[in-house]
Parts: sequence; structure tokens; C-alpha cells
Amino acid sequence: MKRRDFITKAGLASVGGAATVAAASSFPKPALAQERIEMVIVSTWGRDFPGLGTNAQLMAKRLGDVSDGRIQVQYFAAGERVGAFDSFDEVASGNAQAYHAADYYWKGKHPAWAYFTSVPFGLTASEMGAWIHHMGGQELWDELAGEYGLKCLPAGNTGVQMGGWFNKEINSADDLKGLKMRIPGLGGDVMAKLGASPVSLPGGQIYENLVSGAIEATEWVGPWNDYAMKFYEATKYYYFPGMHEPGGYDSLGMNASWWGTLSKADQALITAVAHQTNDWMMAEYNAKNGEYLRKLVDEQGVVVKEFNDDVYDAFGGAAQEVFEETKAHSDLALRVHESFEKARSEAGGWLKLADIGYSQKRNRVLGL
Repeated sequence: MKRRDFITKAGLASVGGAATVAAASSFPKPALAQERIEMVIVSTWGRDFPGLGTNAQLMAKRLGDVSDGRIQVQYFAAGERVGAFDSFDEVASGNAQAYHAADYYWKGKHPAWAYFTSVPFGLTASEMGAWIHHMGGQELWDELAGEYGLKCLPAGNTGVQMGGWFNKEINSADDLKGLKMRIPGLGGDVMAKLGASPVSLPGGQIYENLVSGAIEATEWVGPWNDYAMKFYEATKYYYFPGMHEPGGYDSLGMNASWWGTLSKADQALITAVAHQTNDWMMAEYNAKNGEYLRKLVDEQGVVVKEFNDDVYDAFGGAAQEVFEETKAHSDLALRVHESFEKARSEAGGWLKLADIGYSQKRNRVLGL
């Protein structure tokens, strides 16, 4: 090779190498560790309370785990930072970033909040999922929450709840008159229509009020939680099914301004953890309730009774009155109710043939 050719080629190679280095240096460098996110979650549930409390605590831990500790979560159970029913204002004001609660606790601020937990003769867990994710429910929830500076996501479900604990048999709607009963949400409004005196209490205050006689009846969740609360020590009549909460959603409610500062990736991460908590909690309640129903009956002598048709018809008539009043509240309340009704008709109509139809046939054949 001639010296001139060698120098020329070497020079070109050198230039090419420099170009390669320059090109490589133009690629984005690995992103530096993103800034740590501080997230305070306040709750309406007691510390370590089975299901509701433990799943909220687990959700807080998962948020830290899936972010490798970048999302630093401080979780406060009811009463540890603020009272259970003060959670809404604590987050809306920006004093905390999020709450874990049942949104029907806020119906005094706007009755449409009730629909995003559960309402009388409402949606089961499967139907709620269909409505929220695919039938416009989340968009309406966003509209409602946005009016209060919040962003809410489903983060738990307890399924169809029991009708409640009573200190006497309920054979007719007349037996409800004058009854002091802990029951929140629109379910409490239904009871009021039938002459009962509904009381809204956080879970941690129900037992003491039931034992003292300050209330004569209560609903809470179902056998697993009710066993832990020891309601059987105050009353033995345990009625089913609950008309008031057929698929009670829990909510991860977040301060909207704080939510807006997060990256799309972090919003997606938090959403995924909330949805996973929703699925996990529902599965746990289905796994536990049968076991604890047996314990209530066999170990504690609880009498399980079914509301008769006359009582349920009275519930239905009162619920219709409550819905008419709710729809008249505002345009948003009307639109939420109409969307809910559409989901109940369409998703419920399908599940009547599918899940319910199958379960009835299976149980008949197997004698379940």
C-alpha cells in the first residue's frame, strides 16, 4: 500500500471513529434517578383491621415496593393523624396526598358520591367494574371529584354485604320504625323513609354504641369483619341480603393538584397498584366470609335470617323515593344516576343469564 493511500484511509477511519464517538455521545444518557415522591395516606379504617385496614396498609407498602422506594408512603389509620371522617378535607386541602375510604361517607357534600361506593339496589362488584372501567363511570367520578380538588380510583371491594345485626326480628317494615341503626350512605336514607333513625359512625365506634344501647342495630360488612367486631355479643339476629351495599367500592382519593405533578408513568403505576388492591381485596373477602359465617353460627349461636319479600319490597319503594330526590339535586347527580341505571340494566341483564344463571343451576345439581 502506498504511503499516501495509507494516510488517507487512516485519516478517514479516524474521522469515522470520531463521528461514531460523537454520534454515540448524542444518544440520551440513562435517566438519573427520579426525585423521591412523598405520599401521605390517611384512612377511615382502624390499624390492622381485617380486610379494609390490612389491604389499605398493603397498598401503601406495594406503592413503595413497585417504585423501589422512590415513592415514600406514610400511612395513617383512622385517628392516628386525623379522624376517620376528616380524611376528605385533609386531602382536598393538600395537607395529605391521599385517603383510603368509602366515598359514600361524603354524600353530605354531594349525593353522587354514594354511587362510587354503593347504593341501595345497586351494582355488584362485577357490575361496578363494568361501569367504572367501560361504561363511563370513571369519567363521571373524575368530574365529581374534580369539583372538590380530588382524583379517585377504585382500590378495594367487599362484595355483597349482609343486611345487618338487629336486636329483634324484622318481620315487616313496621319493625323498623323508631329503630336506631348505624347505616351510612343512601341506605341510611332508605331506612329513614321507613321510620328508622339512621346513624353514621366510623367502624371503630360501632361496637361500643351497640353494646351501650345507643344504637339498636347496625350493618358493617360481612361475616369476616363482623366476627372481628364481636357484634354477636350485643345481638344475635343477623339478616341477609343487604339491599344497601351490593358491591361496596373503596377509593384511593388523591389531591388533584398533587396528582397533576406526577409523570404519566407514576400515575400509571399508582393506578395499577390501586386496581390490584381492588381485585385482591374482593378475592380475600370471598375467601374469608364463608369460613367466618360458619364460626358465627357454630361457635357463637348467631341466628341467620333472610329478609322476607314484604320487607324487601318496602326497601325497594323507599329506595325509589330516595333516588328521585337524589336525581333532583343537580344535573351531575342526574347524569350519574342515569349512567348507573344503564349499567345495572345492561351489565346486570347479562350477569343474570351468566353468573347468576350458572350459579343457580350448579347449586341445584350439587345441592349447595
